[in-house]
Amino acid sequence: MELPLDHFRLIGVSPSATSEEILRAFQLRLDKTPDEGFTYEVLTQRSELLRLTADLLTDPESRREYENLLLNGVSGLEFPSNREVAGLILLWESGSPKEAFKITRKALQPPQTPALGSSREADLTLLAALTARDSAIQEQQLRSYSNAADFLQEGIQLLQRMGKLGELRKDLEEDLVSLLPYRILDLLSRDLNDQESHKKGLSMLGNLIIKRGGLEGNNKSEYRDYLNQHEFEAFFQQIRPYLTLQEQIDLFLELQKRGSLEAGFLAFLSLTAIGFSRRKPEKLFEARKILKKLNLSGLDSMPLIGCLDLLLADIEQASARFSSSSDENLRNWLDNYPGNKLEAICEFCKNWLENDVLVGYRDIDSKEVDLDSWFENREIQEFIEKLEKKSQKNIIKSNFQNQQSKKESSLKVTEEIYNTLDNSDDRRLPWPGGIKEEYEKTDILENKLNEEILKNKPIEFYRYLIEKIAELKFSFGEFLNDKGIIGRSPYLIYLYAFLILFIFGIGIGFLRNIRNSTQDQVVSDKPLIAVDKNKKVIEKDIIKESKRNTLNDSNSMPGKITDISTSKLKKLTTASPSLEDIRNLINVWLLSKSNYLAGKSEINLSKIVNIGLINRTIEERENDIEKGIYKQINSQIRKIDLESQTSSRIAVLVELDYIEKIIKNSGEFVSETSLTPLKVKYIFGFSNKSWKLVDFVSGL
Repeated sequence: MELPLDHFRLIGVSPSATSEEILRAFQLRLDKTPDEGFTYEVLTQRSELLRLTADLLTDPESRREYENLLLNGVSGLEFPSNREVAGLILLWESGSPKEAFKITRKALQPPQTPALGSSREADLTLLAALTARDSAIQEQQLRSYSNAADFLQEGIQLLQRMGKLGELRKDLEEDLVSLLPYRILDLLSRDLNDQESHKKGLSMLGNLIIKRGGLEGNNKSEYRDYLNQHEFEAFFQQIRPYLTLQEQIDLFLELQKRGSLEAGFLAFLSLTAIGFSRRKPEKLFEARKILKKLNLSGLDSMPLIGCLDLLLADIEQASARFSSSSDENLRNWLDNYPGNKLEAICEFCKNWLENDVLVGYRDIDSKEVDLDSWFENREIQEFIEKLEKKSQKNIIKSNFQNQQSKKESSLKVTEEIYNTLDNSDDRRLPWPGGIKEEYEKTDILENKLNEEILKNKPIEFYRYLIEKIAELKFSFGEFLNDKGIIGRSPYLIYLYAFLILFIFGIGIGFLRNIRNSTQDQVVSDKPLIAVDKNKKVIEKDIIKESKRNTLNDSNSMPGKITDISTSKLKKLTTASPSLEDIRNLINVWLLSKSNYLAGKSEINLSKIVNIGLINRTIEERENDIEKGIYKQINSQIRKIDLESQTSSRIAVLVELDYIEKIIKNSGEFVSETSLTPLKVKYIFGFSNKSWKLVDFVSGL
């Protein structure tokens, strides 16, 4: 057998070494015999080969002849068959483990396979394991982690086939496990043209995260000893820039389905990124839906949702979100911003997109965000026009023809943002289609009116106005339900709406006296009620279908408990209820909702809970039924504080001990979420002489 080795490398000296240096190196090699477990026979052969080399290189004539052969291109040394294993050991010791492994692996395969149980078989098997390990180490030093893993896998397979060296094989397997993050990084960082390597790395990344129990690492796995949570987070931050935007969306959505809250938040950011960068506003709706369902402790979602509302040209809703933020520093920043509130929100949104949303993707070049180009985009404008029209100024509608009113109102919203973003020289930028003179005059008059009204206490006045509108909407919806107006002629509804708005308009005249009120009201996250003439029919069908699904599903659920009897529910009619009254009402809501989501009872709390919340709970249960799961929720009130109270609205802050388990209908456990405490704001509205739970905001 010829090995890629010369006498100088074999003994470990340079070609210019003197005879004394050669003899000294020879003695060191004899004294440093490998102690990994080779047989005495092969070690003796190794010593003999070293001695022959030392004799050749210390004899001037023999050395001169050998050096001439090297100069003439001779390379490699021939070893007799009885000394091949010893030669392979010397090749490994000379710093060539990869060459030694390849030749050793070949020697262990047919037809060269040594006799079973022979010393040759034992020595070759041990040498294969040692050279595989050292080859992997060499590749790691070159940052070729995938090649390093290949050597380890081949070494493990050889040991499995030979049925020997179980402990050493276990060491190789542990080395392979600890190498996984580096392999993933190696595969994913390659050029995207290498699709096979990229797909392999992506699959390995997903499997690693799932085995760890999501991004949070909730499961005990074989990787815990080699990659703790802190190390994993650092690794994942290094990995993300090598993943495309769509790859991250797919990964995070899959992990969210498996119960990872962190993945849910990253899915929200990724959907926002693809919606903004690819001009797909429908993705912003998907992002907002995910964020609203998240229950991450310490996350203030209001300004984030407000940014999405801004991008969808809903200025009023965006402003309300920011005003509802639990971050006192953010609210102070908004109040003290040198420009108007819309400018502040645009600045916040721009920074958020640049620093938190559009970073960490392989196919997005991070650069300065231009909100102008977003609102100038025709596709964005068309999408906004198709949304439910939210008129910002009723006076504008009366000055335009009927066939143009809806379109002009939508353009007005985006124009206001457009002008705010570029008002440094106090001039308007060109707007697609032109602006009518009368439209501009109306806009100037309204801006002056707004400045006059809001110049003293803009934030307090704004909050007060929005709250009064919300209370009016709630009272109006309850009035229509109780009087049976919904479902009748739409003209009746319009008449009642006009009367209510007319009365409210008269009240605006007293706002200058009211705006100095010291009460600080907070706008709730969602509209308190929505009026729809088909509401009762839809509600009846949803509840009926939900009951049928619940009954069909109940056979697979744990023991059914007695439902909360609606006959025992009492309206809360006290004009100024105590905190204990409010606590009792919340407890009834929590227990009834928990039983319903567990498939153990129906839900009928219309006496004390707004129908909108009931419908949301029914929709949540229907989604769970489609997924074949149910929820076991255990919540207990630890603390309740009054935040604000008027004659028509009460807001309380509650701290809960909250545990939620998701279980398949087969009984298989899926995931568990435990929050201690979970902070929730509950909002109650007073209408028709009783209090009802209107809405709640979690994770304050």
